[in-house]
Amino acid sequence: MRHGFSGTQAAEVVGISYRQLDYWARTNLVRPSSLDAAGSGSRRVYTYRDLLELRVIKNLLDAGIKLESVREVFKYLRNHVDTEIAAAHIVISGQSVVLCQGDQLVDVLRNGQGVLNVLPLSGVKEQVDSQILRIERAKTQPATTRLPDTIAL
Repeated sequence: MRHGFSGTQAAEVVGISYRQLDYWARTNLVRPSSLDAAGSGSRRVYTYRDLLELRVIKNLLDAGIKLESVREVFKYLRNHVDTEIAAAHIVISGQSVVLCQGDQLVDVLRNGQGVLNVLPLSGVKEQVDSQILRIERAKTQPATTRLPDTIAL
């Protein structure tokens, strides 16, 4: 059983650059739950739950939500959602983010905006799981069948 993911692995699984991941950690958007960096040369270790949250952030950004708003959304979700954040249902209308909780719609950023687009987060778990499996399979392939990481010219 895996205990955590390095920053490089987390970035690869989520589909973001290491630079983005580092920035999000340094600015407290998502801090690694397993082991945080503690100075020069130390490494961050992310949990599976961290990967799910990181993927939700990426999905929100890909849907056109500004990073400042994503920070507000996550602050609200962490304080008001009792289940995994990746299990939440979020509706996006322009720059508004509405949380569907049971039979309630809660506008996380603004009160009372119309709903036009739904951003399903149900695929986040499958996306993260498939990337982890791909990475694990690549590690177990014999060296002769692996493609080189770089090609010398």
